[in-house]
Amino acid sequence: MSTHDNLPQADGNEENKIKDLEGNSEKSNSETIVSNTESQDSQDIKVEENSNIEEPKENNPQEEVVTTVEDSDTKVEETSDKVTSEADDEIQNEMDEAVAKDSEDESKLERHDIVKKDYHAMNKDELIAELRNLIKNEKIQAIKEHVEEIKNEFNAKFNEEAEQKKDEFLADGGNIIDFYYSTPLKKEFNSVYFDYKEKRNAYYQNLKKDLQANLQKRLDLIDELKGLLNVEENINSTYNHFKEIKEKWHNAGPIPRDKYNTVWNTYHHHTENFYDFLHLNRDFRDLDFKHNLEQKLKIIERATELAQETDVNRAFRELQILHKMWKEDLGPVAKEYREPIWEKFSALTKQIHENRQQYFKDQDKIYEKNLEVKQDIISKIIEVGSDHPKNHSGWQQKIKEIEALREAFFKAGKVPSNVNEETWGQFKSAVRDFNRNKNAFYKSLKKDQFDNLNKKMELIKIAEDNKDSDDFSVTTPLMKKIQADWKKIGHVPRKDSDRIWKRFKDACNFYFDRIHAEKNEANKEETASYEKKLAHIEALKELKLSGDPKNDLDTIKENISTWKTIGRVPYKKRNIESDYNKVLDGLFEQLNLSRQETEMIKYENKLSSLANQSDDRALRNEQNFIRKKIDEANNEIRQLENNLQFFKHAKDDNPLIVEVQKNIEKHRESLQVWKNKLQKIKQL
Repeated sequence: MSTHDNLPQADGNEENKIKDLEGNSEKSNSETIVSNTESQDSQDIKVEENSNIEEPKENNPQEEVVTTVEDSDTKVEETSDKVTSEADDEIQNEMDEAVAKDSEDESKLERHDIVKKDYHAMNKDELIAELRNLIKNEKIQAIKEHVEEIKNEFNAKFNEEAEQKKDEFLADGGNIIDFYYSTPLKKEFNSVYFDYKEKRNAYYQNLKKDLQANLQKRLDLIDELKGLLNVEENINSTYNHFKEIKEKWHNAGPIPRDKYNTVWNTYHHHTENFYDFLHLNRDFRDLDFKHNLEQKLKIIERATELAQETDVNRAFRELQILHKMWKEDLGPVAKEYREPIWEKFSALTKQIHENRQQYFKDQDKIYEKNLEVKQDIISKIIEVGSDHPKNHSGWQQKIKEIEALREAFFKAGKVPSNVNEETWGQFKSAVRDFNRNKNAFYKSLKKDQFDNLNKKMELIKIAEDNKDSDDFSVTTPLMKKIQADWKKIGHVPRKDSDRIWKRFKDACNFYFDRIHAEKNEANKEETASYEKKLAHIEALKELKLSGDPKNDLDTIKENISTWKTIGRVPYKKRNIESDYNKVLDGLFEQLNLSRQETEMIKYENKLSSLANQSDDRALRNEQNFIRKKIDEANNEIRQLENNLQFFKHAKDDNPLIVEVQKNIEKHRESLQVWKNKLQKIKQL
């Protein structure tokens, strides 16, 4: 049989496997291939020993650059799969480019499963904690995009805070040249970020050494592969040697990115040469074709599952690995299977790619809604800031409203990248305008507060000058007045508030504590007087009159004189005077004295009590009360006398006239009593 004939399938089951590609995917998931193989691209056979290592570039998933990568500079139809259309080429090249960029990480799937949180909604403390957690628990090469987003969010929040502090500094009259602002949080963030850069740099230094070592391994394997064609040995031994080289190549590890295509194409070229050599031995070639077909069918099976995966980013990343395995780790299959399996794999690739594009379209809709929310928040900030309160409490309320809107803005989520900077700028501008108006208000308020400080210092001087005064009747009203004035003055600078309040309070408390101490002493005497007056009332109740009006009146007056000498009683016990007067009324009734005489005798006792009080307000109140009663009695008399005019033609014995005249006489008698009392009080 000619060695150039098209060979039939190596295994009779291959035909059934091809049928499965048309719609069936019933193979066990346990056979799904997950490989941690390297994915490097290189350009030339010649390798520069001192190639620089590039840090992995992060792709914007919506704007990926598709670069054409040729599989081989040798076109061997029997050992290469063809792309059937330009669309297939574009998708394939996109896969290859993405794999090449991820070459320095051997566990890309695990790397990209790191959850990217909503850093925009976090405060500065939370951002620092998240950065520290990533550095501690994740691979340093896997977190670059996360770290950059955290850094950008932290700096944006810190810069906004610094702008506000700068405005306040300038509003206070500061010079922009002298402004400097930092916080412990900023220093802590810088320290953690520095740790990240140190750890990342160390990783890439080690990686550079490993990549160079792996490059030399692969070059040695290529030389070993080239030598297989010149070895005179049994074909079985040669084939086993070839498989060993493939296994070593598979495990050789990543190499510098700029060398990948060159090294791979060189390896691929000599592999094809070996297959041409192996073509002379049909059994070995068929065995290899069978193995490659089985593995590619498993890759197609996994791609079918990925096409149904809801996590489209994860599916896309794993698809990159599958393409790398298809291209790099597996050799050709029998010619009759090449087009069908590639078409199936290509169709699944397109579907996964379309799923991903649809996902980003849906994300754009969410970002647009977030943009509407943020624009509405910015409008509300502008609206709140357009109203300028006239007092401190009003501004404090505005500050709370703005702070709530700021929190809502940060929690609203991401917006389309093309308007992110513009939206952020509008937000900062709205908040900055509010802060400037607020600062202008408080700048003017400080002048008022300084005036208030001077006023309160004057009150402190009055309080401290009078705190030792013994003239309680004069000083007490003064101290109460300055306390009331203090409350009316208003705010002073915060740095002085506690200090001056303490001075004022201490002076006032010192004075009133002295008053209370004296009152407590006086209260002891008043309590003793109360006890004596209770005993006096009980003795008066037992008094027996002799029947001689003159002697009995003298006895009662002497008793009243004794009552006056006892002294004041506690204010809450002042009703004891009424109890005493009731007992006197009973004695006066026994003497048949007139109402005027009785009232005046008792009134003298009341006047004595009023005269013993610490100030003359009680006497003035009593005098005003008597004058009011005199006016009321005169008014009643005039009214009754006017009423008599309606009965001027009636007889004098008319019952109505008699009743009115009695009332007039009664009010005249009462009027005289009040006049006598007024006369008595004037004599004091």
